[in-house]
Amino acid sequence: EWTMKTSIVFLLCISVFPGFSQGRVVGEDETGFAECNVFFPGRVPPEGFTEPFHVKICQQYNKEPRFATLYSTKDKIPLYSAFKYTKPAQNEEESWLVEPQIDDPENDLHEMVHEADVIGTVASLGANQALTSDYVGSGYERGLLNPSLLNEEDFQMATYTLTNAVPLSPSLSKSWHRDIGRVVEEALVPHCSKKDHLYLLAGAIPSSVRVKGKVSVPESLWLAACCDAPEGWSLGLVKKMNDENSLADLTVGELEKQLLAGVHLFKGSCGEDNPSQEKIEAILQAVSQIRSGEQVETSDNQEAKDSGLVRKVAGVIATPFIKLLELLIYVFVELVKFVFYFLWLVIKRVGGAVLDGVYSLWNGVVSYLKAISMVLISIPYDVGRVIVNIFLGFLEIVQDVASLTYRILRIPVGFVLHLAAFPYHSICAIPSVLTDMATGIGGTFSLIIDATAALLHGFYYLAGHIVKRFVPKGSSDD
Repeated sequence: EWTMKTSIVFLLCISVFPGFSQGRVVGEDETGFAECNVFFPGRVPPEGFTEPFHVKICQQYNKEPRFATLYSTKDKIPLYSAFKYTKPAQNEEESWLVEPQIDDPENDLHEMVHEADVIGTVASLGANQALTSDYVGSGYERGLLNPSLLNEEDFQMATYTLTNAVPLSPSLSKSWHRDIGRVVEEALVPHCSKKDHLYLLAGAIPSSVRVKGKVSVPESLWLAACCDAPEGWSLGLVKKMNDENSLADLTVGELEKQLLAGVHLFKGSCGEDNPSQEKIEAILQAVSQIRSGEQVETSDNQEAKDSGLVRKVAGVIATPFIKLLELLIYVFVELVKFVFYFLWLVIKRVGGAVLDGVYSLWNGVVSYLKAISMVLISIPYDVGRVIVNIFLGFLEIVQDVASLTYRILRIPVGFVLHLAAFPYHSICAIPSVLTDMATGIGGTFSLIIDATAALLHGFYYLAGHIVKRFVPKGSSDD
């Protein structure tokens, strides 16, 4: 039955379910579980779990908090799950999920999803939490700390998450769920005046034994109950892994001593300082009856167990074939996942290449059209510029021809003109020469006359000056 159940779960894990649970990983800087603090007395979670690998998770479903979990990324199992008793659902439907933010805090997924849906999209998936593949062929089941049988439908669906599961043998898992269910329903709930004031913590103590070297097998399982009422009380229960029929009752203080140093499970003492002795005795008596009933049932069924020895032997013989079938199913599932992942990768790469090609083609077409447009626009301008250049070149040729012609013709024409003008200039120059000669002769005679007159005037002036110096002055008549 366990093999068939495992096979069905594997097939369901690669399907898409209509409902899914949501989870919120709370950062280390927060003191509580945010919306999930309602599952702790006084809204104060247990104290003393301070290791950096202790991750607080507010487990949600349909956007409503359902229970709280403290998860160990080192041991890859929950250390405890905090919840309240609700009316159990009639039908159970397993739908296992994972918490992406534990492995990849930077991803955009803020809720729990199916493992098959996030393969290849969540970085380091399984680095900090257990996966379905860790339980395959290990001989252990995914045992729920917060049993689904104590929850109503929406709460029940939220319990099927690998962050609420620990490795348990099939018999121990069945025993744990049966014991916890009976203790809560028959011993605890009837002695708490208000069921919504009954706070439950189901936890596990990790051991050094690990499944496939990764997931820690619990050393023991425990349950701590607190009735936060005027006549409050608290109680602890422990089940050892090596004895599936064990169920020891103890105080919460004694239970805390078996956990980490400095751990306090409930705010204050939750009625432990001043407990209601009547209720405690009634609860312990109910627990003792449940435990005794299990032992009697075990004794009564001893004969049936002996009679089933043959079936056990047959089971041992069939175990290799069952393991082989499990291996084949696991290989088939992994192959299907690999094929889907490969197809998704191929489609992604091909789609990317097509988009890149379309983008490059579009850029080429735009560049080509732009270049053609520029060429077409420049054609009239280039034609006009060529015509102007041709016209200007023609004018320069005409100018050069005219200049050359002028220079060629200027030499003989000037010579002829000068040669023709020579007689004219020679004959016409005779009157001018005669005039100049006459003017020169006349000027010479005029210069002689002027010089003689000047000389006589000088003598006259000198004689007058001498007469005035040496002749005595007379009358004016003299």
